[in-house]
Amino acid sequence: MTDDQAVAMERLKEKAPEAAELLRQLANANRLLILCHIAEEERSVGQLEADLGIKQPALSQQLAELRQFGLVKTRRQSRSIFYSIADVRVQAVMSMLHEIFCGDAKAVGARAAAPAPRPSSTVRGDTAQFARVTTPGRR
Repeated sequence: MTDDQAVAMERLKEKAPEAAELLRQLANANRLLILCHIAEEERSVGQLEADLGIKQPALSQQLAELRQFGLVKTRRQSRSIFYSIADVRVQAVMSMLHEIFCGDAKAVGARAAAPAPRPSSTVRGDTAQFARVTTPGRR
């Protein structure tokens, strides 16, 4: 292992518990819904309750846990409390999850399944060469 790899491994070991805790917070369906909804724009507790269909006691419990771990922040306006994402890592994860689960699945799949760059056609070595043969009228 090189010195750079050893440093990277130590950093990974230091950050693994923090990453695991973030993933634990995201592993609850209600918290994930809340974060996904407020990732778009800040929302009041009343808006969250109406939009997500989560009853107020459960909603308050989940919001308290998200606040406790610094994932959301609040803003008070008159008698309403508005919630928004407080952690840029959460915003990035929510964006990625939205793209994977709610976005254009074909585009996501195409990027994930993109073939590796092919070797130059001038280097043939021992590789077999295949051609696609089609019958007229059939694909």
